[in-house]
Amino acid sequence: MAKRLYALGRWAARRRGRVLAVWVLLLAVAAGLGIVLGGKVTTEFSVPGVESQQAQDLLKAKFPQAAGGTARIVFAAPEGASLSGEKQRHAIDATLTAVAAVPGVVNVSNPTTTGAVSRDGTIGYADALFGKPADLVPQSAKDRLDAALDPAKKAGLAVELGGTVSTPPAEVGGPAEVVGVVVAFVVLALALSSLLAAGLPLVTALVGVGVGVMTVQFLSRFIDMTNTATVLALMIGLAVGIDYALFIVSRHREQLADPDQDVPDSIARATATAGSAVTFAGVTVIIALAALSAAGIPFLTVMGLAAAGTVLLAVLVALTLVPALLAYLGERLRPKSARPGASPAGAGTPGRERRPGSWGLAWGRLMTRFPVPVLVVSVLGLLALALPATGLRLGLPSNETQPAASTQHKSYELLTKGFGPGFNATLVVVVDSTRIPAARRDSAVAGVADAVGKDPDIATVAPPRATEDGAITVLGVVPKTGPDDQRTTDLVHRLRDRAVTPVTDAGGTAYVAGATAAGIDVSAKLSSALPLFVTIIVVLALLLLMLAFRSILVPLKAVLGFLLSIAAAIGAVVWVFQDGHLTGLFQVAAAAPIACFVPVLLIGVLFGLAMDYEVFLVSRMREHFHHHRDARAAVEHGVERSGRVVTAAALIMAAVFGGFIFNHDPTVKTIGFALTIGVLIDAFVVRLTIVPAVLSLLGRHAWALPRWLERAVPNMDIEGDSLPPRTANTPRTATASELVPAEKI
Repeated sequence: MAKRLYALGRWAARRRGRVLAVWVLLLAVAAGLGIVLGGKVTTEFSVPGVESQQAQDLLKAKFPQAAGGTARIVFAAPEGASLSGEKQRHAIDATLTAVAAVPGVVNVSNPTTTGAVSRDGTIGYADALFGKPADLVPQSAKDRLDAALDPAKKAGLAVELGGTVSTPPAEVGGPAEVVGVVVAFVVLALALSSLLAAGLPLVTALVGVGVGVMTVQFLSRFIDMTNTATVLALMIGLAVGIDYALFIVSRHREQLADPDQDVPDSIARATATAGSAVTFAGVTVIIALAALSAAGIPFLTVMGLAAAGTVLLAVLVALTLVPALLAYLGERLRPKSARPGASPAGAGTPGRERRPGSWGLAWGRLMTRFPVPVLVVSVLGLLALALPATGLRLGLPSNETQPAASTQHKSYELLTKGFGPGFNATLVVVVDSTRIPAARRDSAVAGVADAVGKDPDIATVAPPRATEDGAITVLGVVPKTGPDDQRTTDLVHRLRDRAVTPVTDAGGTAYVAGATAAGIDVSAKLSSALPLFVTIIVVLALLLLMLAFRSILVPLKAVLGFLLSIAAAIGAVVWVFQDGHLTGLFQVAAAAPIACFVPVLLIGVLFGLAMDYEVFLVSRMREHFHHHRDARAAVEHGVERSGRVVTAAALIMAAVFGGFIFNHDPTVKTIGFALTIGVLIDAFVVRLTIVPAVLSLLGRHAWALPRWLERAVPNMDIEGDSLPPRTANTPRTATASELVPAEKI
């Protein structure tokens, strides 16, 4: 592999103009397609095959009036007044008349006639039903809906919006994300000791992520895609794009510290060695993200493939565009101490020559000197952090988790105050009596309504609504408990087991659906797919790392460390978002179950990122052991040479992901926090602490491979043993672009 990447890096450096032109053209084409022909994303999470989705599909086909998007308008009277006052009634009527005129609205209920008013008369709601699903309602109609609320607001009423139509899409590019990129630049400048070198990974990462995100936006025209897919592609693509470029630029700068090192040869060698680690790490991330399709959930498959495509672009950028730009910068990236006429390192301080990565050497020696205490403290600390994960509960995000200042969150709170916590957990019983004789349909539906109403955890059952031929009937059911309560989950299972028997006995079919039931179904589907997904990840890690390091113990250690990282990261997520700690610091509106796809997504993404650090760190250890056969010195050398880069890479990842913690979308916020804490734990506790300690204990055995397996496993040569001899630097006249004062670099 190293030999081929060497040739690729040398070709990209020689043909830098063509390489740069191709990437600029790709970016322009992708931006044009994404902006001009980009499709729409959805906020709905559909899972074919589960009961709630079957009910929704049935309604779309045979009862579209009940399957359209809804906007729930919640009215609250001012203090000391009620909605029954003449002024308030006129304002509500005027508002609902304006709502009925919004394009796409097919029906509007009135709380004063339907009785949808709280017992004290201060809170009421009206439902505006659209003739198309929520994700197809245009923004212009939503804007008209907002404007239609003015009469009630002018009358002094508090008016908030809920329902499926009002769910806001995830947005990116806010101040927090920009701060994350700025922090990443500062870390790059400190790690590379050069502002010029620090800017290069940012530029190349933005090119790759620009092509990736714009392509995803264009593909959303043809593929159903959730709004978090684009955000995830941006999040992952930007982070790994910066890190992969950092690995290669750092290796290039390290080689240029030798005044005799030729620049083109150094570019090719950096592409061959660090590029091998980038290739292995990138392929690992891509396969891990693509493995999300094993869950059998379309929206999760699309999210994984979108992010995987962006990572693939990041790898291609690192192996082609980065060498091309390194060739453009030429001698300007050579460290000052290695330039002609510079004083030797450490001059003026006899006996105190400072080596790059000297703090890493000290840390590596500490880990190898006290491996057992280091392991005990680190593992026990991670297990303690993982304890909250034992209480993990999964669900789908509701309006309760929207920002506290948003109209969606306020409408949720008003409905809870006026009608009880179960009102926001409304269930829908859909009865398909097509195969039931017409004479028996009414009695079958009545039997279901009666059975549902007798359940002790049911607050109310709304009057049934049916199609003109009576074949499809819908009953609204309000539980006594909220959507996140375990009693509500038990209620859904109980209704499916017992309450629908009058219809099934008569030959029909009944479904228990609604947003709450959908969350329960999706969570169960993901929980059942999780063991297979984790198995795929573990087997993948063992095989790839065995190929990379020609060892059995190193892959086993890497997998166990990854499992510790995952457990600790999920524990931290549960402690904050589900248990409600530090909610003010992270601007969490309400403690709630974790979005059901977050653990699967975290496992896939964090696995790939963990292998990034594992490959880059351990490859330097194996390289040293391969040449010197000293196991302990190899561990210390690996931490010395790669510790600073892995630290910088982890801090950059954390900065990029951390910017998304303050996104208004609760799902994006949770993903950002999970990846931030996961990366920090894996890089600093597992890779830079546990890994050196374990490898020092294993000694030479860490790098052993049975002879029969050694013959079967191909040699991938990520250390660069097959590369041609180093090309010496030859004096030449500097170009005008390279005659830049050193203090400006």
